Amino acid sequence: MADAAPYDDRDGFIWLDGEMVPWREANVHILTHGLHYASSVFEGERAYGGEIFKLTEHTERLFDSARILGFEIPFTVQQIDDACREVMKANNLVDCYVRPIAWRGSGEMGVSARKAGVRVAVCAWNWGSYFDPAERLKGIRLARAEYRRPDPATIPCKAKAAGLYMICTLEKHRAEDAGFADALMLDWRGHIAECTGANVFFIKDGKIHTPTPDCFLDGITRRTVIDLAKARGLEVIERTIMPEELETFSECFITGTAAEVTPVSQIGDVHYQPGRICEDLLNAYMEAVTPASAAA
Repeated sequence: MADAAPYDDRDGFIWLDGEMVPWREANVHILTHGLHYASSVFEGERAYGGEIFKLTEHTERLFDSARILGFEIPFTVQQIDDACREVMKANNLVDCYVRPIAWRGSGEMGVSARKAGVRVAVCAWNWGSYFDPAERLKGIRLARAEYRRPDPATIPCKAKAAGLYMICTLEKHRAEDAGFADALMLDWRGHIAECTGANVFFIKDGKIHTPTPDCFLDGITRRTVIDLAKARGLEVIERTIMPEELETFSECFITGTAAEVTPVSQIGDVHYQPGRICEDLLNAYMEAVTPASAAA
């Protein structure tokens, strides 16, 4: 289970700019550019049995996201991979969530940030299922979001950037206030896009349908699940999906590092019955992320 302590008041260590720093001392100045202007990129990773799933793939995406936002991370991919492992070891963690983050610092204030500098940190903590375990098994309930994923001409949609999650937080809160676990978002054209922090899949007549990721992240978990489905002989169709199609699907599930593979039982007033395909892919994913040494 996740630690209930506030995130700024815990025992342990955080890797900050190349050094292992006591958790409570890993702080930044109030005039940090990333706080004021969202010039920050991050990753979400999970470790299972002491191994971080697809670590280097996540780290490479972190570097790609930084370049999209116009800054270079002052470390190598290997150094960040090593830092992720080191911070787990320093905190005596085996199964946990890992969060690398890079941001523009406090060397300059204002929209221009050429002299702000770049800071990097890696944190890790115990974090169980993103959704209530009992609810996850029977399928979570999704609200219909009001905000939409923006036009790629208006945002750097291929970056895992902090600013892009502002509307996700608003919609997550709106959904929770209404008794739902999360929200399904459309894109600026009115097409089905994703949830607030996870990709979405639908099943009809034994085939899997998922939105084309042309204005939101093509998640690492998303790609993993697509590969797992194809390896089991399931057809995966990436295409435009319209809201009026929701009633035509028999099953639905979402994917993400935090969400893993989570069945969906309801979107707005449309209901689904999590079935064999959802269950098979959930089990296949958990098998794929579990190291052989831990499974033995």
